[in-house]
Amino acid sequence: MATADHDSSLELSAAPAPAGGSRAGDLAWGTAETIWLDGDVLACACPDCGAPMSIRLWLMVADCWRCGSSIELSQEQEREALRLLREREESRRTETREAAAAIVPTVARKPAPQPKAPPPVAKKEPAAEPATDVKAPPAKPPAAPAPERPAAAARRPRRVAASQVHHGARARVRDIYEKGAVGVFWSDLFRDLPAWLVSLVVHLVAMLLLGLWVDRPAEDPRTITLATSVGYQDLEGDIGDPERPTVEAFEFDDPGAIDLESLKEVVEAVSQEEPVLKENLAIDVPDPIGNMPNIASQSLVTLPPAPVGRMFAGRDPEIRAQMVEKAGGSSFTEVAVARGLKFISRHQNEDGSWSLHAFHKAPGCDGTCTGAGNVNSDMAGTALALLPFLGAGQTHLEGQYTDEVFRGLKWIIEKQGENGDLRGKGNGQMYAHGQAAIVLCEAYALTGDEQLRAPAQLALDFIVRAQHPRGGWRYQPRQPGDTSVIGWQLMALRSGKMSYLFVPKKTLDLAGLFLDRVQRDKAGGRYAYMPGRGPTEVMTAEALLCRQYLGWPKDHPGLKSGIKYLLERHPPKKNKPNIYYWYYATQVMHHYGGDAWNEWNAKMREVLADTQEKKGHQAGSWEPRGGHASRGGRLYMTSLAVCTLEVYYRHLPLYSSELPGD
Repeated sequence: MATADHDSSLELSAAPAPAGGSRAGDLAWGTAETIWLDGDVLACACPDCGAPMSIRLWLMVADCWRCGSSIELSQEQEREALRLLREREESRRTETREAAAAIVPTVARKPAPQPKAPPPVAKKEPAAEPATDVKAPPAKPPAAPAPERPAAAARRPRRVAASQVHHGARARVRDIYEKGAVGVFWSDLFRDLPAWLVSLVVHLVAMLLLGLWVDRPAEDPRTITLATSVGYQDLEGDIGDPERPTVEAFEFDDPGAIDLESLKEVVEAVSQEEPVLKENLAIDVPDPIGNMPNIASQSLVTLPPAPVGRMFAGRDPEIRAQMVEKAGGSSFTEVAVARGLKFISRHQNEDGSWSLHAFHKAPGCDGTCTGAGNVNSDMAGTALALLPFLGAGQTHLEGQYTDEVFRGLKWIIEKQGENGDLRGKGNGQMYAHGQAAIVLCEAYALTGDEQLRAPAQLALDFIVRAQHPRGGWRYQPRQPGDTSVIGWQLMALRSGKMSYLFVPKKTLDLAGLFLDRVQRDKAGGRYAYMPGRGPTEVMTAEALLCRQYLGWPKDHPGLKSGIKYLLERHPPKKNKPNIYYWYYATQVMHHYGGDAWNEWNAKMREVLADTQEKKGHQAGSWEPRGGHASRGGRLYMTSLAVCTLEVYYRHLPLYSSELPGD
């Protein structure tokens, strides 16, 4: 890496040479030699332009700052990167051990000098006593002189003190090596704290706990009131505001439970009637709830949140990683999701919408993107683009793409009719309405933003009124249904139900009757596009998902038969792509779980990860291939592929609502 003393004209067009001496740019990309350590940073060279790139170790991915390429390390490169990191760590430990061993007290290296013996004292002869008659007391013998203290003995205390200092330093180095510098710091801090300070902290904590003590008054015991009648709020699927007026059904007098046998007779009678003329439809009449508030001109600000069902609990950032690991995802699937969201965000129009047919004309696109669709519906494009953001827990209030999601939601609400109509302009209008309704319901469920409640409820009401008398939906309101369109409408109704919005049970029961008419076998494991046609794997996958959401148990014979049919005859294949089929079949398998899910998931995640673009401006997207992908184009293909890879946490499995840590 260049420092301030280096020449400012340093060229970065080629990667620095790795430790082996050869340039990484001259080696074949994907080999271990293309990875090296630059100080504490793992680095590699861009295989396109040769620019050096730092590697994000937790993802094993590197993005080129020069040409925009997004590089994913091979398994050989990943092993080489881990080997380099281990060698660096071992080298540091070796240096620390050598430094600790080198600190040896200097006094221990030389033998301590022995103290010298004191010199012998010469004995003196006693002097002769004078002759006298008086006897003098005997004289005391002179005290022996104190032996002289040798110089070596005087230096001994200083030598012992130095030894203690060296031993202390050696022990401290050993503690730092074993416990770490932070651990030694805290150990010294608590050891040196004065007793009064420790006492002060303890008393402060005790006072704080006493301050939080609240003696709550006893609550009144809850009571249960038994009623002899059941209203629409009490029926499964009919969760809503009790103050909201009941939406009158167009063919039922009693808003309560439905007798399915009599319902079939009514439906058969209705099928013999003349088709309803467009001018007689109630779909264009303003909703009895009232006009939609002008939410589009307001900022979407969080109000007191509404209760949210567990269907979306897996999108919580705190448990998302656990859900990925538990359900069979990996860091590679999450990298693919991150790349896909980045690509989608770069192709948003200035007004907040996305286009299927003109996504390459967005301000963030460099004009080199290919694969524009031929469906001219910005409502469908915007809804499909927002679904993967919401699937990853990205909302207008939280996440990396709050601005993109906010502008997209605002655009949808601005285009919504007063009666809840979200069809927009262009073809496939009920497709677009169902997809946009899912977006509004999920955004409301994830944030609890009450300003989204009215648009979401109006969108659901429009779906209810647009249903054909025989239970289906198609391109326009009240047309005889097809299985492809019904899937999006039922998913919107299910999302609304889990958001505690009003969903009539009659609408769901009628949808089940339509599925009975497109069922092509006795058990319920094969389905057709429309009544009277032959079964296909695409419609079977979509219909089975609808059956699951309408209440089929896991051991239903039709569900078991359909799972076996999809898994054995139509598994994911790289040479036979069909993202629309994979999107629905992956959800069916994920809800079903077990060995069937494990087998499907292993193939699905490999195919999608391998076929994602990883270089250039189109990195993160998927080329529109197979099925009807060319009609929707690259944005459509990418949005459904990302949603498919989010299956691990996008919706909780229907037959197991257990979360990690439960």
